[in-house]
Amino acid sequence: MNNTLALLGGPAVIRKPIKSFNTIGDEELASVTEVMRSGVLSAYIGARGEAFMGGPRVRAFEKQAAEQFGVKHAIAVNSWTSGLIAAIGAIGLEPGDEVITTPWTMVATATAILHFNGIPVFADVDPETFNIDPACVENLIGPRTRAIVAVDIFGQSADMAALREISTRHGIKLLSDTAQAPGATTQDGKSTGTLADIGGFSLNYHKHIHCGEGGILVTNDDRYARRLQLIRNHAEAVIDTNDPEELSNMLGYNFRMGEIEAAIASEQLKKLGANIAGRQRAVKQFNAGLASLKGLKTPKVAPGNTHVYYIYGMTCDFASLGVTRTRVIEALRAEGVPGLISGYQNIHLIPMFRNRIAYGTQGFPWTSPYASRDITYAPGLCPVAEKLHNETFLGINICLNDYGPADVALVVEAFHKVWSQLGALQATAA
Repeated sequence: MNNTLALLGGPAVIRKPIKSFNTIGDEELASVTEVMRSGVLSAYIGARGEAFMGGPRVRAFEKQAAEQFGVKHAIAVNSWTSGLIAAIGAIGLEPGDEVITTPWTMVATATAILHFNGIPVFADVDPETFNIDPACVENLIGPRTRAIVAVDIFGQSADMAALREISTRHGIKLLSDTAQAPGATTQDGKSTGTLADIGGFSLNYHKHIHCGEGGILVTNDDRYARRLQLIRNHAEAVIDTNDPEELSNMLGYNFRMGEIEAAIASEQLKKLGANIAGRQRAVKQFNAGLASLKGLKTPKVAPGNTHVYYIYGMTCDFASLGVTRTRVIEALRAEGVPGLISGYQNIHLIPMFRNRIAYGTQGFPWTSPYASRDITYAPGLCPVAEKLHNETFLGINICLNDYGPADVALVVEAFHKVWSQLGALQATAA
């Protein structure tokens, strides 16, 4: 057997690409065809009346999602970024209000706060689950803290019990960005996304359920549901009140989901359980196969949680291997392992936040008279997240591929091959 690494001229372990994950089938095709034949691709009107709530497919999908996730209200939107913006607006954020969230997420989580002239404050993450650390949240609360936005990163719930206790004690709102974790549950059996005042899920192309682009907001609060519906569809044109609290943040948008997307999303939602089960099966096999590799830690699931594995997130002590993370990833990719990611993202270190430039060039809202304290962003602010991104994190985006048992076995074999040849990697490092 030739055990020479593919990176160094040997044969790759995975010689045929692992099939891309695709759950779009005959069911979606039939539903879309019905919509096309109806001639009703969208039925929204940004004015008072029944059409303000959208067409029949959107409404049916919202009812289906509310039942699926066990909530009173589900509100469909055209993207989860739109959903985050609507959620921040619905809680009545004032200019200069602070919202605590995690840097270890997609930028929309934080920029949604800026849309309403709020100020993001970044809390560090737990080194094993990668979710926001409640103890760090507690330490960051100030006089203008208005909300916490938890992120159920990679497929499992943040510690919502601890975050709810903090939010209740301080009288602040709790939101949940569950873009990557629909279908996961917590120790009380509740669905992720439903334990916050407002939560929700992404439906874009590489998520567990998708309709190209889309999102679902979920809440049990009647007032918030109405405000989310208003923000989604030109609120300023239809709201009929002189109450300042109800008028606040009612500069509405066109965040409306079309009938085709709703038809696809409805069929996709029916497949969520099967999709999750397939990934959990693959992960069980990954965990068993990779457990013995030096320095590598497979994903930790917090007690009572279930994990739906949008990303299979590991950490590795690369220093103990004597090889850089970059070199190891190069070797794994050469062996044919797909979907590898090194870091994720430290939002507080991207140029917009480092320089505090969002609206105009003068640092608004950070330098405005509405801000109550000087919030800055720099290296060292979130050391756990920064170490993960810069040094120790290693992930596989398993949502991208359709992993059967034979495919998982090949990926495990590729990892073992690379680990068996660490000396060769050291010797040939640039």
